[in-house]
Amino acid sequence: MYKVKDISLAEQGSRQIEWAELHMQTLMKIRERMSKEKPLLGIKISAVLHVTKETAVLMRTLHNAGAEVYLAGSNPLSTQDDVAAALAQDGINVFAWKGENEKEYYDAIETVAKISPNLVMDDGGDLHALIHDKFYSPNIIGGTEETTTGVVRLKAMEESGVLKYPVIAVNNAFTKYLFDNRFGTGQSAIDGILRATNIMIAGKVVVVSGYGWVGRGIASRMRGMGARVIVTEVSPVRALEAVMEGFEVMPIREASKIGDIFVTTTGNINVISVDDIMQMKDGAILANAGHFNVEIDVEGLKRASKNVRNIRPFTDEYLLPNGKRVYLLADGRLVNLAAAEGHPSEVMDLSFANQALSAEYIVRNRNLKKAVYNVPDEIDNQVAELKLSVMGIKIDQMTQQQKEYSKQWKYGT
Repeated sequence: MYKVKDISLAEQGSRQIEWAELHMQTLMKIRERMSKEKPLLGIKISAVLHVTKETAVLMRTLHNAGAEVYLAGSNPLSTQDDVAAALAQDGINVFAWKGENEKEYYDAIETVAKISPNLVMDDGGDLHALIHDKFYSPNIIGGTEETTTGVVRLKAMEESGVLKYPVIAVNNAFTKYLFDNRFGTGQSAIDGILRATNIMIAGKVVVVSGYGWVGRGIASRMRGMGARVIVTEVSPVRALEAVMEGFEVMPIREASKIGDIFVTTTGNINVISVDDIMQMKDGAILANAGHFNVEIDVEGLKRASKNVRNIRPFTDEYLLPNGKRVYLLADGRLVNLAAAEGHPSEVMDLSFANQALSAEYIVRNRNLKKAVYNVPDEIDNQVAELKLSVMGIKIDQMTQQQKEYSKQWKYGT
């Protein structure tokens, strides 16, 4: 079963997936083993992920491991239609296309939610929430969650006592957030901004809202391209860290008056309000790198504007009552996936290696309590070791003396 935009795009999508596989050798090593062992044989997986060429490499890996896979997109604008077509041709049950409206988006998620899965694989928490609300099945062994936003939602479910199955927070793996969130989003968000606008970064004042791992990545790379970077934060610890790393830190209300480009990265709502937007320079650019399109008050901006027109793909001009113009990219959705291709394959290699191994771990450990778990250390380390190996990099090993020394408490100075 499938519902995609154009199945005739499958050949083109297969070439895209082939390119990703060439740059995701960690996951390909895992696929090689799983194809022989079939650890997921007979397992039905419901997945809501960004339908990109990198996700396709994961889906093929799970399929080769024996799983029956159902996939929907985790963002209405992030699906790569040629890749979706190729997956459908490969035997993956995929329901995704770029440009879904809100009803189509949730209908697709509902399609994969109601198959009575054994494993639930999500990016953002929409699938987990829908299954808990309407489609829970006792057949569910457990699930995984790819991103910070989804983990926050799942922790809230756990704390409220409503979580019905164990979930591994893939996002919390060192080999995920230290690389995907920082290096992946740091590069791909800028890629999306450049594709949408073709502006020069050097010399611009860039305001990054949030200094988590995503914000750190974007701020450092913007600075590397010659921007003057301002960070806005609500956490005193993260704000202090940004200051110590050489960034200007100030409230968004002050930064809104001097920024040229604004990028939200917090996972929270109305981080940039209409009042903030009214203070911006004529020609200010607004982009979001958080999971949902709630960080910029898009609806408030639409209500307040005198006129809206599309200037170029993924760039809409809003004429404000004061005569100034601001430019919203990708309708406030994830700019790296809506206006570009998402993270580079090399960094998704790490994230999706964690996904594949976490799925295998849940199937092999069926007595986990209903809680949110971090990726086991042995999986995190295995992913790092595999990545180093395929990169041709060797590291030192502790001697027996060093191992014993690291476990003792008697030696002093």
